[in-house]
Amino acid sequence: MSRFGLGENGRTIPNRFTFEGDEMIKRILLFSLFLVLVATFNAPVTYANEQNEVDRAVATLQAFRDMPEKSIPPEVLKHAKGVAILTVYKAGFVVSGRGGTGVVMARIGKGWSGPSSIGTGGAGFGYQIGAEQTEFIFVLNTHEAVKAFAHGGNVELGGDISAAAGPIGRTAEADVTPVAAVYAYSRSQGLFAGISVEGTVIAARDETNAKYYGRPVTPGQILSGKVKVPTGARKLQTTLARY
Repeated sequence: MSRFGLGENGRTIPNRFTFEGDEMIKRILLFSLFLVLVATFNAPVTYANEQNEVDRAVATLQAFRDMPEKSIPPEVLKHAKGVAILTVYKAGFVVSGRGGTGVVMARIGKGWSGPSSIGTGGAGFGYQIGAEQTEFIFVLNTHEAVKAFAHGGNVELGGDISAAAGPIGRTAEADVTPVAAVYAYSRSQGLFAGISVEGTVIAARDETNAKYYGRPVTPGQILSGKVKVPTGARKLQTTLARY
């Protein structure tokens, strides 16, 4: 069916039925994508998968260190109260969506807590065509930011706690006074660009934590150092302890 019909005086006018049909198709695609993201986000996670998340976090930190001109200034990490590391996958064709998982850790005394599992998911309209994997490091600059994650539930960046793009490179080391509770850093692979973290919701994954630690534990217990850290997380602790 044509998008246009004949109006008075033979002029063409948009066919509203076609446009309404297009809008309905978009809504169906968005809802379908939402269901897929929800299913993925809530899927059962085994210990092996959680260990993969911890190992990936180590690889992400090392990858950022290998970019000297765009790396996180050591002074920023040195004064960090915590760190959240996420790998987010984004795909889209007319409708775009994103979802990912990772871990958050807190500085305790002279070391670091064990990793607490986190995840994010969302969807939105867009006309991008492609797929992308993006690695995020969120530097928690304040104790309040750590407490937001320790409480469990959801944390909205830019809502519950302020977030801003963090300084990068060695030239930024001279002035690292935090201007936001959270500094966001990203490293992308793919066709999308210009990702914003404003409004991003990060949620605790209690079931995953229970499987990784062998019993029900809260994010607060993990991030306060009250839970024995699994052997598999030692390398991640050692990597962060360098700062």
